Amino acid sequence: MKKKNFVTLIMSVIGGILFALGMCMALLPEWGAMSQGVVIGAVGVVILLVMVLVRRKMDVKPMIVLNGKAIGTTLLGVLGAIVFGAGMCMVMVWDMLVRGIVVGIVGIVLLLCLIPVIKGLK
Repeated sequence: MKKKNFVTLIMSVIGGILFALGMCMALLPEWGAMSQGVVIGAVGVVILLVMVLVRRKMDVKPMIVLNGKAIGTTLLGVLGAIVFGAGMCMVMVWDMLVRGIVVGIVGIVLLLCLIPVIKGLK
C-alpha cells in the first residue's frame, strides 16, 4: 500500500467515525448531547477536509482548483447532500414519511447527476 493511500485511509476513517458519532449525538434526543455532538461532528468534517488537502499535496496537485467546472460540481454535490439530508431528517426526526422519502429521492437524483458531470458524457 502506498503511503498516500494509507494516510488517506487513516484520516478518512477517523474523520468519518467522528462525524457519524457527532451526528448520532446531535440527532438522538435520548442521548441528550446535542451541543457536544455538533462539536464532534464539526471536528470530523474538519479532519475530512484536511484529508482532501493532504491527499492533493501527496499527489503533487494544487491544493484548491477554482474553475467553472469545479465550482459547479461542488455546488451540485453540496445541494444534493443537503436535499438528501433534509429528506432523512423529515423521515426520522419530523415524522413526515412520504414527503421525506420524496425529498430524499430528489437528493439522490441530484447526487447521481454528478456522475455525468464529472466523468463527462461520451
